[in-house]
Amino acid sequence: MRTDPTFWLLARASGMTAYILLTLSVLAGLILKSRPFGRAVKAASVMDLHRLLALLGLASLGVHGTALMLDRTVRMPLAGLFVPGSSPYRPVSVAFGVVAAELMALVAVSFSVRRLTGQKAWRLLHWSTYAIFGLATAHGLLAGSDSAQPWARDLYLGTVAAVVFATAWRSSYHPSRSTHRAITRKVET
Repeated sequence: MRTDPTFWLLARASGMTAYILLTLSVLAGLILKSRPFGRAVKAASVMDLHRLLALLGLASLGVHGTALMLDRTVRMPLAGLFVPGSSPYRPVSVAFGVVAAELMALVAVSFSVRRLTGQKAWRLLHWSTYAIFGLATAHGLLAGSDSAQPWARDLYLGTVAAVVFATAWRSSYHPSRSTHRAITRKVET
């Protein structure tokens, strides 16, 4: 009797979707701060998109984890999704994904408690998005069953190149104080 591949396919697709949404959220955050399009794109719109992409990424992660638990190919226990290193399948590689997902959830929650944590702590927490992106990339490359495929390697290479380029752009951008205050004011509302 053959096993139904539905959950395995859903796990793979939702994992890739979560990774792409994470990448787009990181890029939106970098666009928000570096303003490569000037005033053509409103900061508030980019912030809303940034939040939406992060939440959609978390939802995709939820689908990814649920599909892995329901799949009979990998047989992922619940602890494997929440406790780094407890996965029976490639424990270290999966641990990268678990830590990335937990940090991503923490950063997403920080949006709603930003006023309680303060701007400085919130900004420090947001710097962890680089670690999240790196861990998610390592997880996909090392644990993903499609990572040996040329299209998947190209996707990872493209996403890393896009984040590196946007980060370089961001690091070269130095807004005037009045521009920085205006952006910050728009984002906080």
